[in-house]
Amino acid sequence: MTFFRNLAILAAILCIVIGALLQFTGHTLLHAYIWYMLIFFVFITGFTYYLTQLGYKNDPENFQVYYFASMGFRVVLSIGVIGLYVWFFKEGRLHFVFNFFALYFLFTGFEIYSLLANLRPHLRGQN
Repeated sequence: MTFFRNLAILAAILCIVIGALLQFTGHTLLHAYIWYMLIFFVFITGFTYYLTQLGYKNDPENFQVYYFASMGFRVVLSIGVIGLYVWFFKEGRLHFVFNFFALYFLFTGFEIYSLLANLRPHLRGQN
């Protein structure tokens, strides 16, 4: 449950930062769809964590397979979202892509940090 609590905290912090940036800069730094991107990443991060945990509970020997499959799912889905936006919208493509990848890297970093925090006690026990 700590993962989902930390995910909610990260989302709340990002909401505050995005709200402040929108208040002070308008849409010069942030794309109009930034809130949809944030919802997308909160959902996809929670969903991939859930799938990884489900796989780990059923087959703990192959944790890395489930984790890398969830990362591959996230990458393919993200490329699909960017591809759809670039295909259907002509204005603000670069703006959208920069905002999207900023959130992508933030949430990927969060997921890696959470994974390392969970694995650290197990790695210490093996030495």
